[in-house]
Amino acid sequence: MGGQNGSAAPRAKPKDFPPRWVGSALKLFITWARFSATALVLSGVGMGVKHLLAAHEAGVLVPAVQRWAQHPVTLPAAVLAGAALAVLVVLQLVRRRTQPIYLLDFECFRPEDSLKVTYHRFVTGSRDSGFFDEESMDFQTRILHKSGLSEETFFPPGLHKDPPEFDMVWARGEAELVMFNAVADLLAKAGLQPRQIDVLVVNCSLFNPTPSLSAMIINHFKMRSDIDSFNLGGMGCSAGMISIDLAKKLLRERGRGGYALVVSTENITQNWYHGNERSMLIPNTIFRMGSAAILLTNKHSERRRSKYELQHVVRVHLGADDAAYKCVFQRPDDRNFIGVELSKDLVGVAAKALETNMTRLGPLVLPWSEKLMFAANWVARKVFRLRVPRYIPDFKEAFDHFCLHVGGRGVVEGLSKQLGLSPRQMAPSANTLHWYGNTSSSTVWYSFGYIESVQSVRKGDIVWQVGFGSGFKCNSVVWRALRSVETMHKAWEHIRGREEQAMETLRRIAAETAAERQLKQQKVGSCENGTANGHAEPAGKQAAVEADATVHVTAARSLRNGKVYAN
Repeated sequence: MGGQNGSAAPRAKPKDFPPRWVGSALKLFITWARFSATALVLSGVGMGVKHLLAAHEAGVLVPAVQRWAQHPVTLPAAVLAGAALAVLVVLQLVRRRTQPIYLLDFECFRPEDSLKVTYHRFVTGSRDSGFFDEESMDFQTRILHKSGLSEETFFPPGLHKDPPEFDMVWARGEAELVMFNAVADLLAKAGLQPRQIDVLVVNCSLFNPTPSLSAMIINHFKMRSDIDSFNLGGMGCSAGMISIDLAKKLLRERGRGGYALVVSTENITQNWYHGNERSMLIPNTIFRMGSAAILLTNKHSERRRSKYELQHVVRVHLGADDAAYKCVFQRPDDRNFIGVELSKDLVGVAAKALETNMTRLGPLVLPWSEKLMFAANWVARKVFRLRVPRYIPDFKEAFDHFCLHVGGRGVVEGLSKQLGLSPRQMAPSANTLHWYGNTSSSTVWYSFGYIESVQSVRKGDIVWQVGFGSGFKCNSVVWRALRSVETMHKAWEHIRGREEQAMETLRRIAAETAAERQLKQQKVGSCENGTANGHAEPAGKQAAVEADATVHVTAARSLRNGKVYAN
């Protein structure tokens, strides 16, 4: 026991091993070594050419070459080496011609202003529906005001009705609205006709009608009868990354160049929960309407006008673990209202999935300086048994732009803090949350659109998209820019002059939360003093309310303290 208040003395934070400055020094050394090696090779080639020219001028070069060519072993060996080199060059050219997958372009849907749902509209509409008791309404209102969403996110037309209508007709209407507009805008932008599409992959987790969503697109746009069509359902918010992976494989299996259209969306109409279980109410406050359409190709002739080349797709699935499988679970409540339950294990499972994903992704993308730092730390901990903290590689050294899954305010803030992102690097996801809310699998594409519209992309930049999904999954995709991109997307035209609003909102909520936490600590201290003096105070209703954990608050705490790189 230490201190006058009987609390233990704070434990000193262990120092990083190796120190972070060593990584910077390694980076400089590796850069210098590469430069020196290149200079040495060029110098050697220059000296060799100079020596050959001198030998030619002296008249000894040609006789030496003739004697060498007349040797019985030299000529066959030279022919064999030349043939082997030619084969390697041809194989490399063939591989480069067939393997690359290009991102030609993408489009995110921007609903009409009439579909905006303000805080007042959300609260009054939810209360007037008659589905929620006062405790549930109070809970949703508090979550909404802490969510970071603006007053300009969007609900589908059926939920704007009074009372809300969420039958199959309105759900189909929402799907047609978001998908058809996104696809039409993308095809017009790319200058392609619907019948030129060879592969179609649609993902929507919670709405799976018959005919399927992919069939709806084929019918509306009158696509070819031999199109490879797939409809992915029930795969959660990270299904967009799975769709990219599937489209990549299908394009490569065709054996010739083609176009793949990927459509990522979620349907809100039939999945607006109207019960009173808190574990199912959070999606009501943060999920909103949206969709993205993405055009991929493996045509080498399209490389010139494509924006990006696909570098890596890393997928992690923890479904073999029961806790992971059930942490995001669709089920009926005690009144038979269907909703998506978010369990208390969600945050721990998400942290483990992210850790595993980044462990597999790290060796593919991290520079050698970070790999050597991690290796040194691992040897210190595992071989020499030193009590040093695990080294978390700096993924900012690998990526220039970050499109984080917009699962909620705490997810965006927690991931950004764990990765050490600057406000500029955090801004794409923060603005997606603020202006569009959680649109499920399409959020990473809204963030990508923000980067192109507001920040711009330079040739050679690396973009990382990462998403979480039920099951439980963590999937990520890495792109490399083939050219500089500065394109204003329709989804972000409204942001001119309001670029800082999202970050200012998050800072305000953080300040308010900190003030509330300080007030709570003062109340707890007052209660402890009262108890010590023999006057115990009742916990009351406020303590019960404060004990309820919301996903975004818990996620922030977990990701701040969690691990993102395994040994």
